[in-house]
This record gives sequence, C-alpha cells and structure tokens, in this order.
Amino acid sequence: MQARDMAGDRAEGVDSPTESGRPWLQAVAAVGLVAALCTGVWVSGALSDSGNAAKPATCSGGEPTTAAGKAHVSGAQLCKALNRPDLAELLGTPGQIAKTASGSDSSMRLFDSKEVATPTARVEFETYTVTLNGTFDRLPVAGSASLLGKDAQQRTLLGRPAVLYSDQTISIRFRLGGGDTQTGPGVPARVVSVARNAKDSGGSFEVTLWRSDGRVPDDAVLLRIAEQVLPMVPGWTANG
Repeated sequence: MQARDMAGDRAEGVDSPTESGRPWLQAVAAVGLVAALCTGVWVSGALSDSGNAAKPATCSGGEPTTAAGKAHVSGAQLCKALNRPDLAELLGTPGQIAKTASGSDSSMRLFDSKEVATPTARVEFETYTVTLNGTFDRLPVAGSASLLGKDAQQRTLLGRPAVLYSDQTISIRFRLGGGDTQTGPGVPARVVSVARNAKDSGGSFEVTLWRSDGRVPDDAVLLRIAEQVLPMVPGWTANG
C-alpha cells in the first residue's frame, strides 16, 4: 500500500486487478473493490499495531457462494489455497512475510439474468501481490486469446486450456478525511486464466501477479505459482 499527501490531506493508494479479461465483468469490478480496499486498510493497520514481531497474515472473510442454485468454491477456500506457507519462496522472495491475506465472495447477474459466482482471494507481500479469482460462467477458455490483446498466448496448463496475457491494475486513491475517490491506471500485471475442467465446458480460475515497483512480473514466477496453487483448489481433481 502506497501513501502520499494530496492538498494537505493524507491519501491512501491501492492497486487492485481489473476483473479478468472478460469485458462484461469490468463494469462491476469497482463495486467490490471499494469494500475490499476498506478492509485492506483496516487489516494492514491492525497488523502493524499488534506487536513488534511480524506475523504472516492469515485469511479472513469469505463464505460459500451460491449462484444459480449451486454452491461454488468460496473466497475463503481460494485464500486457503493461495496463502500457502511457501508462497514467498514460489515468488522468489524467501523470507518475506505476507502483509495481508483475504478472501471475498461476490456474484453478478449476466445479460440472461443468470447469476454467476465470482469468488476471489488476495495475498500481498512487500514485493508482490497475488490474486486468485474464480468465474463460474459457461464461457470456454480455449479461443479467448484473440480477445485479450496482441500478446495473449493460448497454452495448456495442468492439462487444461489456458491463456497467458497482460493486464493492468487499477490505482484507487482516497482521502482518509473524506472526499472524492480517484481512480487511474496502476501497474502492469500478468495473468494466466485456466479452464475449470479439461473439457473446457465453462468457467475459469485466474492467477494474477503484479509487483509493487511497477516492473512487469516474470511469467515463470506466475506459472510456477499457478501450477502449485490451482491443484489445491477444492474440486480441482474432480473436475480434471
């Protein structure tokens, strides 16, 4: 989390990922981000005041999500899969301690009025931030590279269709004393989207990675995390 002074008032800035590469999801992304950002500020402050010895953040929040009459993986479950003890080592930053870890549940209604569950988890370190999102829609991953930018690459990961592509976080700044929230482009991020099952019958899990220094993350790091984290998501093997 970055902070700077704006017109004499203290302002907080947070980078958050855009809502996957699906254009119809981006319009509702900001709604969930505001609540998540407020939670992140509170958690960060609580950790810094809890004592001199830094302790790894533990997952908070998230209840099982129900959409279209079916229970799906919750944000809490995604956070448990993502916030693993060796995550710092997988990032190539052994010794760093997770500052915040959280899972949240949300859903959105599509144009055909069907509700889609979109749970998410986020773990933030000093150097990196990693998120794990699930989307339980009927859209396949195969063939989606053409919609995700010129550098998008269609791949196979863990035996399932996948797409590796670039994205950019959204920088959200708000005055602690009140006032208008300001949004703008953040830092570059790399994303890998993997089909929920080998048949690619719809839905995906996305791992997003960005650096606090604004440098483009290494794809090898992103893929290494995805390969270790995704098999830990409940139901992954059953959907293989």
